[in-house]
Amino acid sequence: MLEQVLLVGVVTPFQPKFEVDERLQEMKQLLNTLENEIAETFIVNLKRIKPSTLIGKGKIREIRNLLSLLDIQEVIFNDDLSPTQVRNLRKMLGVEIYDRSGIILEIFANHAQTKEAKTQVELATLQYLLPRLTGRWTHLERQIGGISVRGGAGETQIEIDRRLTRTRISKLIKDLRKIDKERAVQQKGRNTFFKAALVGYTNAGKSTLMNMFTGSSVPVEDKLFATLDTTVRIYRLDKYHDLLLSDTIGFIRKLPHHLIASFRSTLREVKDADLIIKVADISSSQCLNQLKAVDEVLVQLEAYNKPSIIVFNKIDIMENRILKQVKRDYPDAVFISALNNLRIDELRRAILKVLEKEEMQLKLNLPINYVKGLAVLRDNTRIISENYSDGEVDIEFSVYRKVWPWLKTRLVQKVEFELVDKS
Repeated sequence: MLEQVLLVGVVTPFQPKFEVDERLQEMKQLLNTLENEIAETFIVNLKRIKPSTLIGKGKIREIRNLLSLLDIQEVIFNDDLSPTQVRNLRKMLGVEIYDRSGIILEIFANHAQTKEAKTQVELATLQYLLPRLTGRWTHLERQIGGISVRGGAGETQIEIDRRLTRTRISKLIKDLRKIDKERAVQQKGRNTFFKAALVGYTNAGKSTLMNMFTGSSVPVEDKLFATLDTTVRIYRLDKYHDLLLSDTIGFIRKLPHHLIASFRSTLREVKDADLIIKVADISSSQCLNQLKAVDEVLVQLEAYNKPSIIVFNKIDIMENRILKQVKRDYPDAVFISALNNLRIDELRRAILKVLEKEEMQLKLNLPINYVKGLAVLRDNTRIISENYSDGEVDIEFSVYRKVWPWLKTRLVQKVEFELVDKS
């Protein structure tokens, strides 16, 4: 049996009804992912927010009566609540209170599979919980095992919980720094590749596109945040062009700050990418708002100004009413269906066009006996022609502009050459 919850949405002069309705629909998807059932949705109209409780005492009484009538023990607020608001509402309503960030963190915790993802989610969750700890959080000492800390004389349980939590947070931060260093080492081995990152709103179809392009087996589910770990695979565009394609976690409006901070090592693939492929679900009525939410996260990651391609996915089930606006606002976008392999060649050509802009064509004259230098060129460039004469070889090749400085240092240590830029 699904757990019954009461969902509360708040309409204010700064958060109009249509916007609240949209976010309530999204919250219903989030709760569905957690296998919760919304017994009732309660809308509160406010002229101004109450700092201590978000909503007024009259509405709190109405909610308390509704909880008693429906026999519900959990209230979900569609907004983020301050620690003070959570404590006061819990005291006044006598039930568990959750906010938007808390629900998203719980979904991430349920979906984390690898050690890295679990570490990142635990860190974000503890940073979220620390200012919200109350006397009822005594179970944290059991959850945060392995830390030999005892409270001094007169130290309260809440102080012990906070100290244990801070100690655990410090350890998790150190663990993530170690993971980040390991990722940096992995990145060094990929410096000669052109890198593209798939980004998009959660459930936009990134993983389906990744599987289709690379033959990988990233989990695909019709749920929010089905994929938390970044997958990186080689994608062969044609016989001359390969790229490293990464699939990252999905974004959502108002993604909790702690979550973005904790997942920075995972999202490093986005920051280090040469091309951002933004995947949007055109079948959703919130398609354009979701695209804006993706841009907001990219700004936080300092990746917004990178070259990008906008891909509108799920054209097989889209509603034509927004198609005209989308084509007007995004004239260079590509429209596909990753699931049904529709118009994928258009996307492939768009990616190839970006790659070709980043290439430079060069010609070198090298001694034939310079075996290592020739091997470096063949491993890291696309050879166009080789002409041999009198113990030398004229070699013409294409290389990515970002790779050339590194490649050049590998060559000039051994040989002087004349460089001709054919770009």
